[in-house]
Amino acid sequence: MSQAGTLVLIMSIAVLAPLLAYGISRWLPVPLVIFEILLGILAGPDVLGWAGDGQVIDTLSDLGLTMLIFLAGYEIEFDKVRGDTLNRSLWAWGISLVVGLSAATLLSGWAKGVYIGTALTSTALGTILPVLRDAGDLHTRFGSVMMAFGAVGEFGPIIAMALLLSGRSPGRSTAVLAAFALLTAAAVWWAMRPRPPWFSRVIAKTLHSSGQFAVRLVVLLLMVMLGVSQALGLDTLLGAFAAGLLTRLVLHGAAPDSAGQVLEKIEAMGFGFLVPVFFVVTGIEFDLHALLSGGRALLLLPLFLLLFVLVRGVPVYLLAPQDLVPRDRRALTVYASTALPLVVAITTIGVDDKVLRTDEAAALVGAAMLSVLVFPLMGLRLRGERLGSEEALRGSEAW
Repeated sequence: MSQAGTLVLIMSIAVLAPLLAYGISRWLPVPLVIFEILLGILAGPDVLGWAGDGQVIDTLSDLGLTMLIFLAGYEIEFDKVRGDTLNRSLWAWGISLVVGLSAATLLSGWAKGVYIGTALTSTALGTILPVLRDAGDLHTRFGSVMMAFGAVGEFGPIIAMALLLSGRSPGRSTAVLAAFALLTAAAVWWAMRPRPPWFSRVIAKTLHSSGQFAVRLVVLLLMVMLGVSQALGLDTLLGAFAAGLLTRLVLHGAAPDSAGQVLEKIEAMGFGFLVPVFFVVTGIEFDLHALLSGGRALLLLPLFLLLFVLVRGVPVYLLAPQDLVPRDRRALTVYASTALPLVVAITTIGVDDKVLRTDEAAALVGAAMLSVLVFPLMGLRLRGERLGSEEALRGSEAW
């Protein structure tokens, strides 16, 4: 199939997926991403063989992942992610990294272990946030704790990718990261400076016109941070996450009354087009044949799922703030163990570098898909919350 035909197929899946999610949510609130990936697998070469590939599709998929990480960065509320909770989340992720690298090295050796171990430390914050929002937990104490642990679980692996998977020496990688940190700090200083009065007026005046000043400014910030990270030889996901943080500072500092409406427009662009492309293409490129051919790959899938809990969840449970009741600590554990976007990104790098085999990557991504399906549902039940059908559909659009 041509690239144009494949793109039509991808967007058809993107339209069908929320309808399926809405229909099944009456019995089970399954995240929308699961339907997109499964339908992508169905349309992919290992099942129906309808979907093709090409540079355009790959580029749109990369932009989708970038937008997903950008929006996760934007969701971070700085006034809640700080103090003792932030320190605990940093320590928990550091322990996860040590345990993950050790376990993965014992399992597959150091070369593969770096990729697998880093992937095991990630948390899919972009998947968890809408679940918390729909359950009414996002702005509670539990939600703020989850925000802190999830933010570190999203940002930490990106830093680890820059240090461990770049192919540079540790000293040079550290120097490059320090340069990026300085540039980001300068951008934060600029973002926190008072904007002139005309700035907020232009945002409000063009918000519902063809000018769309705020939206264009957000896209510019994203492109600048992507360009900086790429110029320094860092993964663009680092730039995307930093751009999300900067965008929140700029909008909430200069135009707090319009920030929510601007975010809605950015989410419409991301979740309405780019992000679904990423998840559907993830399904299309999923090596189902390698996973189901039997042998080691099929055995690795449940093992990886267990390791997500042991490597990422257990340190979170042990270092969760003491004021959380036991059921909240258990819910925090399974929420933090949920992973997918960064797992896809890391395994893609590993396969491209010819370090990971496609069946190993499929097992790891498959385990991450199961974590997205199972762990949020477990967290909801542990917290005693249930999603209504309308809430499930609305929340799942934000992953």
